[in-house]
Amino acid sequence: MSKAFSLFITSLLFISQLQANVIARLIKAEGDVTFKRMGMDSFSEKAKLGAAIQNGDAIKVGETGFGAIMYLDDKTILKIRENTKFGFMDTQNTRTVDLVHGTLLNDVKSEGRTKSFRIQTPVSVASVKGTQFAAIVSQAGVDQFIGKEGLFEVLNMISGETVSVGPGQKAISNATGNLITAPASPGDYPEDPEVEPYEEPEPEDAEEPREDAELEEAPESRETPDQPESVEPEEAPETPDEPESQEFPETGEEGEIPETPEEGSGTPPKPFGMGMGIGSVTLDGVLYNQLALRPEINIGKIGFGLDLVLYLDFEGNIRTEDWDIADDPSKLLDKILYIKYGQKTDPMWFKYGSIEGMTLGYGGLLNGYSNMMEFPSVRRIGLNTGFNIGPVGGELFFANLKDFSRGGTLTGLRAAYTISEDFPLTFGLNIVTDANMFSGLKDADDDKYPDVFDDFPDSTNMWNDTDGDGIPDPHEGLDSSRWDIDADGDNLYDYGDGTDTLITLKATPFSLEDNKASTLGFTVDVGYPVVSGKVFSLGLYSEFNSLSFPSAVTEDSTFIRLDRSGTGITIPGLRASFFSILDMTIEYRIINGSFVPSFFDQSYDLTRVVTTTVGDSTTIRTKDMFTFDENSNDLTSAGVFGSASLNLFNLASFSAGYAKMVAETDTIQSFNAFINLNADNIPKISSAMAYYQRNNDANPFDFENPSENTIMGYRVGYEMSKGVSLIWDFRQFYRDDGTGTMEPVKQTTIETTFNF
Repeated sequence: MSKAFSLFITSLLFISQLQANVIARLIKAEGDVTFKRMGMDSFSEKAKLGAAIQNGDAIKVGETGFGAIMYLDDKTILKIRENTKFGFMDTQNTRTVDLVHGTLLNDVKSEGRTKSFRIQTPVSVASVKGTQFAAIVSQAGVDQFIGKEGLFEVLNMISGETVSVGPGQKAISNATGNLITAPASPGDYPEDPEVEPYEEPEPEDAEEPREDAELEEAPESRETPDQPESVEPEEAPETPDEPESQEFPETGEEGEIPETPEEGSGTPPKPFGMGMGIGSVTLDGVLYNQLALRPEINIGKIGFGLDLVLYLDFEGNIRTEDWDIADDPSKLLDKILYIKYGQKTDPMWFKYGSIEGMTLGYGGLLNGYSNMMEFPSVRRIGLNTGFNIGPVGGELFFANLKDFSRGGTLTGLRAAYTISEDFPLTFGLNIVTDANMFSGLKDADDDKYPDVFDDFPDSTNMWNDTDGDGIPDPHEGLDSSRWDIDADGDNLYDYGDGTDTLITLKATPFSLEDNKASTLGFTVDVGYPVVSGKVFSLGLYSEFNSLSFPSAVTEDSTFIRLDRSGTGITIPGLRASFFSILDMTIEYRIINGSFVPSFFDQSYDLTRVVTTTVGDSTTIRTKDMFTFDENSNDLTSAGVFGSASLNLFNLASFSAGYAKMVAETDTIQSFNAFINLNADNIPKISSAMAYYQRNNDANPFDFENPSENTIMGYRVGYEMSKGVSLIWDFRQFYRDDGTGTMEPVKQTTIETTFNF
């Protein structure tokens, strides 16, 4: 009873803060800019320059508009780009911008402000103390936050993950709970138009009673915005760069802070940037020192970044195979970190190179995929592109373009349609296929014979050596002068006088050119935001997923896979948020046949295909084979997936997810956990996080016996000085060593980063 009463009182206090009072003014309005006043049903009021903005109001900028508002107390300015809609909500201690969709350029002042400032989207919360940053929110559930000056924190309300974002960095947060940080190129930051400063006039009758005056003031200011006495440029806005100004906000009053011209206002992004890294990295089990240059060039919406790295062993020798471009021009592609055009909120956009956190729809098939899991030892080149035209959106991605020469790559396609803003019911269709899972087998010399079967993995025209003497067996395409004259090693020549008549040679090895194992899946989904409140929000969704694995058999029986297929239904799926502190997801899943949720996950490239060698025999298994093992294709299971994330007073965030699918004869479980400490509360620490993931396993809590599905790691950053950080990044996963024993694969990067 006491808890219920406490919640009731809290709600009353929260609502009481939404009383109508003027908190900001519109200082720029071009094109289609409209207001929805508190209590109104639609955006029916055309915005006028100087219009008063009250607590609880909302503003919308159309396709051809631009606007800017300034808060009256601290002079914080928000620039509003086209196709943007958000609401204003102030409480006694908190200022919240409820960004539904669109682009905001935020210049948040630290001086004169007594309230914490945050931008809240349907997916994320960005909390700032005083900084310049951009917030870009798409209606597809993908948020981007790009830092220009200062630091801010981004929380994904689905997973509870939290990251800190500084100048030249960006955070990408989506509706499936994924949250990643990455370097931001200057071209990522939207065009930042200049706006003239604005000064709120002091009313001449401030001493008189305000009960009636306040009711009349707002409409008057909206009706007569052009009067010189009501809108005048501010000659000298304050600057956050003055160290003395840090003491003034304690007064909380306007006009007490010395005002000087603001620096950098409206400065366009730099067309060129350079990053440098010095540290160590482990490649193929060998520790190297690395020197990396990472230039970034941006021209308009076009941007690209390079990864120019030299690896030196402890004798000072350069790892030359990374730069053998004359013999292998494709290695030039490995130097491209990314090439991109536009952003996911633009009508058209694409990105070439690194792909991380890739999710389609609600993640029933493809969830959190990354082509960077084995970087830098394995460099994959992806492509992600799409469009947004009104209520229709589309997206296409390829995991690794290099795989097309090996028979095919992981490919995803999504189409989505939202009925309207007033009735945001969204329908989606996803198609995901891996044309040839064998493409995941390492083939260093690209001769179509994977290294595990190739006796000469560094030579493009040699592959068999029956007797193991280092001389290749005779075969088509090989100069006879290089043949082994005694290929079977029985000390009898294979030709000429005394020719060996009992020659026993190895069969032609397994070839990517002649063998394929594919998989195909599709999803139909529907989602609707039932409640979109500040205190509580609830979304309802459902998915139907299908996966099929066609039969495949090689001539030498190296690979034997029977035909499998399965379906999965999520009905219902619920996602809820409470006070932006606790977020919960729960799904009821029904599975028929050979299906597991999120089959294409973050670790897919690690488990896509594995080989096992016993004696002289090597067999191949694709992910579906060891996932389903000997289970019947008629198996039916059901169970619940649940996840929760908690933000502990902005000190630390924790998230965990667990799924258990039960059938008559088997149980499949998944578990993942993530913890992130708010580095703002730890001096000299720029980041501190750790994670553990083990999906679709018999016992994900058997930590002493890991499987191919196990991934763990941590990342710690130490800020040595401004612009210089020491980053320790550790990742560990497991692979079969060929004998059935799980061998840990450890990737450690120690890097000193310079940003200038």
